[in-house]
Amino acid sequence: MVIVGLTGSIGMGKSTAAKMLREMGVPVYDADAAVHALQAPGGAALPGIEAAFPGVVKAGVLDRQALGARVFGNKAALRQLEAIVHPLVGQRQKAFLRRAALAGEKLVVLDIPLLFEGLGERRVDATLVVSAPAFLQRRRVMARPGMTAEKLDGILRQQVPDALKRRKASIVIPTGLGLAPTRAALAGAIARLRQRPGRFWPPNPWRERFTGQLARGRRK
Repeated sequence: MVIVGLTGSIGMGKSTAAKMLREMGVPVYDADAAVHALQAPGGAALPGIEAAFPGVVKAGVLDRQALGARVFGNKAALRQLEAIVHPLVGQRQKAFLRRAALAGEKLVVLDIPLLFEGLGERRVDATLVVSAPAFLQRRRVMARPGMTAEKLDGILRQQVPDALKRRKASIVIPTGLGLAPTRAALAGAIARLRQRPGRFWPPNPWRERFTGQLARGRRK
């Protein structure tokens, strides 16, 4: 089974691309949705988050604004949060891959916003990077409720630059030309990637241990 990583900087059209892939019948794992589920009332991440950041869970509900204030701009706190959430997200991702393999899928997509930041490219067979001109990216993001130029700049500082993402990508999907060209580019990319052999499923425990050590070393 071919495992494809889908990523892109904020405002580049990743969510739209993921929706298009689903419409094409491609199974897509949404890492952001998994995080939200883990942090929802009753979510598996809440006890660990409350233990690490007392007071951010109130009556069983995560105060996302309070948590954000604790971790934004604080690398140590952010790493602490990631250490709680990421293993749980990884468990859900593996369950998704197992279900897809049992269903006989030949290709799946992992929608992971911080794919390169977490060395996730080492655990997929290919990467798709959505990209648009910087002026269009900024216009899209600034139209979001509550967004400010300062907040956007802070988010971009935490992400691998778009130019580097494009260099690392197996295939770049341009999203600045409209929906139809984006859909066509995705369809062509998936058709080509289906011809590749899958290297990461079924998983190799020795490889997983090695790449996990690399990721932990990079975060220190």
